[in-house]
Amino acid sequence: MSTESKSKVLADARAAAVKASPARERLNLLFDGNSFVELDAFAKVGDKGAGVVTGYGAIDGSPVFAFAQDIESAGGAVGKIHAAKIKKVYELAAKTGAPVIGIYDSNGARLSEGNDALAAYGDMLQWSSNISGVVPQVSLVLGTCAGTAAMIACNADFVVMSENAEFFLSAAGAGDAGKAADAAKSGTAHLVLPTEAEAIGAARNLISMLPLNNLAASPVCDFSEADAGAALAAACENIADADMRAILDSVFDANSVIELQKDFGSDSVAALATMGGFTCGAVAANGKLGRDDCAKIARLVSICDAYQIPVITFVNTEGFKACGEETLAGAVRESAKLAHVYAQATCVKVSVIVGAAYGSAYIALAGTNAGADVTYAWPCAVISALEPKTAVAFGLGAEITADKSRADAENEYKETTASAYTAAADGYIEDIIDPAATRSVLLSTLDMLAGKRVTGLPRKHSNIPM
Repeated sequence: MSTESKSKVLADARAAAVKASPARERLNLLFDGNSFVELDAFAKVGDKGAGVVTGYGAIDGSPVFAFAQDIESAGGAVGKIHAAKIKKVYELAAKTGAPVIGIYDSNGARLSEGNDALAAYGDMLQWSSNISGVVPQVSLVLGTCAGTAAMIACNADFVVMSENAEFFLSAAGAGDAGKAADAAKSGTAHLVLPTEAEAIGAARNLISMLPLNNLAASPVCDFSEADAGAALAAACENIADADMRAILDSVFDANSVIELQKDFGSDSVAALATMGGFTCGAVAANGKLGRDDCAKIARLVSICDAYQIPVITFVNTEGFKACGEETLAGAVRESAKLAHVYAQATCVKVSVIVGAAYGSAYIALAGTNAGADVTYAWPCAVISALEPKTAVAFGLGAEITADKSRADAENEYKETTASAYTAAADGYIEDIIDPAATRSVLLSTLDMLAGKRVTGLPRKHSNIPM
């Protein structure tokens, strides 16, 4: 066969192997224009495709590996060859220190392969776990993601879904619970977007904000400053009714706050944002924290710690919810997990007490246990071992007289014993700052802490209360 004939055979074979499909369209949307390079394009199961497209490309100029299950090739069935292609992506990501994005859309296992199909899922799950905390992983659920595939997808740092996608362990128990809205409510999905294109865009945005790996520096993003000093001053004047998300928007770079797990945990905000172009974890604790709030915040702090992303925590919480339902559902375990994650994290940690900081919630988020490098407070902050009304009832009841009401005694307690000035005098906060200057203070603090290095005690891992 002549060279010309061989070239034609190759061209024909390649055209057949890389024919248009939803999987390839999604990958082309994901990567910068014309940057996607396919791997193992000729891999087949018999005379059919492997049910997954794999390769690498660039997102905002940085290298990223990806796989996209191909629903039009045997229903995206997972088998030995399918898993081998995905495993290679994970291996290359580990060798090169580049992130991985997995696009899920499959009807399940290739049942004809029997135990080989089980082993295939096992390889995928093992390698997803192997690179966890080494390189960022984002799961894009754009179709059906069920059974073991759901476990693998949930193993990623972030899960992004389109509204029409399904995400569940068992088809028998799925029903409405497999819908994207319910994945958002349960905290399984970090972001849910109306369309596939928007979900893919959100995954691109997340990856562009993260370091390439756990040893790399954070990228520097374009930014503009939020001119909101007056809004922060106003929030301090009426901190009990302040919108904590609005405070984050006022402090971080304009339009940079990406709120995660928005429908999971109603009294907290967990987000990624940029400060002076550098990525930070942004936490806002408000009201009384429930088990879902604790789980959401702990997850974000853990991810940030893995990739040395600073965490800035804004505290305005009266403590943890104390009711039978919360306790039975594991509130104590989740609050202990939250405290454990903060204490264990060695990334830069800065806390700003903007309002209430009571009892165990103060200890977990801003106190000694939190291991905050620096803790600031607004002048309106109230820092107390107990809620002021409880502290007055138990310890200052004798001060309530005909001339001093209970409300007067509580206000006096807040302005003296529990004030930010008392905490500063006792050495428990580094400074009391002007709310309008919060952004500039934090920028200076992050710059000062940029070289932070911490060596922990020798151990395999801590025993976190799961």
